[in-house]
Amino acid sequence: MEQKSSIVDKWKSFSLGALLGFLVFIIYLDKVHQDVSFLAAKQAMVDLVPFKLLNPSTSVIKPNKSSDVILNDIDKSTKKVGKKCNMFDGRWVYNPEESRSSYDSIKCPFVEEKMSCQENGRPESEYEKWIWEARDCDIPAFNGTDMLERLRNKRMILAGDSLNRNMWESLTCLLFTSIPSNASQVKEIKGYQKLWKAKDYNFTLEFYWSPFLVELNNKHESGKRVLVLDKLSAESEKWRGADIMVFNSGHWWDLRGKMRAWEMFEFEGKLIEGMPIDVAYEHGLKTWATWIEKNVDPEKTKVLFRSNSPWHQYDQWCYNKTQPMMDEPYKQLFTKSLVNVVERQIKGMRKPQVNYLNITKLSEYRIDAHPSMYRYKDWNTLAQKYGNNLNNYVDCSHWCLPGVPDTWNRLLYASLFFDILANSPS
Repeated sequence: MEQKSSIVDKWKSFSLGALLGFLVFIIYLDKVHQDVSFLAAKQAMVDLVPFKLLNPSTSVIKPNKSSDVILNDIDKSTKKVGKKCNMFDGRWVYNPEESRSSYDSIKCPFVEEKMSCQENGRPESEYEKWIWEARDCDIPAFNGTDMLERLRNKRMILAGDSLNRNMWESLTCLLFTSIPSNASQVKEIKGYQKLWKAKDYNFTLEFYWSPFLVELNNKHESGKRVLVLDKLSAESEKWRGADIMVFNSGHWWDLRGKMRAWEMFEFEGKLIEGMPIDVAYEHGLKTWATWIEKNVDPEKTKVLFRSNSPWHQYDQWCYNKTQPMMDEPYKQLFTKSLVNVVERQIKGMRKPQVNYLNITKLSEYRIDAHPSMYRYKDWNTLAQKYGNNLNNYVDCSHWCLPGVPDTWNRLLYASLFFDILANSPS
């Protein structure tokens, strides 16, 4: 009887010990699972950092760093840009503090003389003190160091006309001032081709002159200047392999009279003189789109097309303007049929999908921000000589730097790296 009681007591002790051990084991597993889940979530957040917003006030988080990232900082930097919107729909707000540029056109070596309005004697700089605000969401501030980190070991090209060169100069200055001056190099390949390299990031930013994107043959066998609508510009060979491509074409198609660059079109082997411009433009853009679809890997390369920059030359003249057009109703200056052509073409492209950088309307208001007479150092002499007959000398198409193209590049930065853009041509 005593032996049986002893066995029962031992069995009870064993069962109680087993139960306690099992509970300890469960608690241990739960603790390990929490740690594993936390580390996995933490690492996932680190992996997402290159594609999420980094607030300019926080330090840049490099993709190759260890996972000791403060999750609260990431949350703070992303929470304001979670909402998608049309960031091209908004208003210009006078804000001298937030609009202050990171670069000085006189000190930035990439600004052409005709864009350096302050150096050329423009007496005020009010045009630099406006900031674009989207109607329904916050647009992240441009952060040059962050952009360079995201573009490490990559190559970006801008191809198009002098307005894309204006944009290239702005972006180069914005990035150049984010790093030590001895950490970059620049060279002009030939003519209007330019290349800037941030050596520590192994990143290159290139510009290629190609105002039509298709070939302009100035030595055609006919003796005429011929725009070949179904043959891409020879510059296209240099576009290959870029990680980001930003194109524009439009302004040169809309020129008239002596300013027009071509005398005849060539299409499908035939010379044509009387083709409507919107039809020719559509043929040209289809040639460009076909090249993109055949030569761009959508897994590697992002493609953007910048809409036309307005030209305040005739109905709305930029001469002596110092304030944006705030109260006047929006009036589209660029030919509507050409706008329809480019937006229809971009909507139809799927592999790769092309992002539309629709800067036309927001730039339309900025009649105050062109070089006007201040594209020349001797502007005062010209003004005295020609008086009110200055139409051939005033530059109402390009933009002073710093200025409106800095906003284009802020929107480019947002389009590339932040998921806030409700992206469709409008």
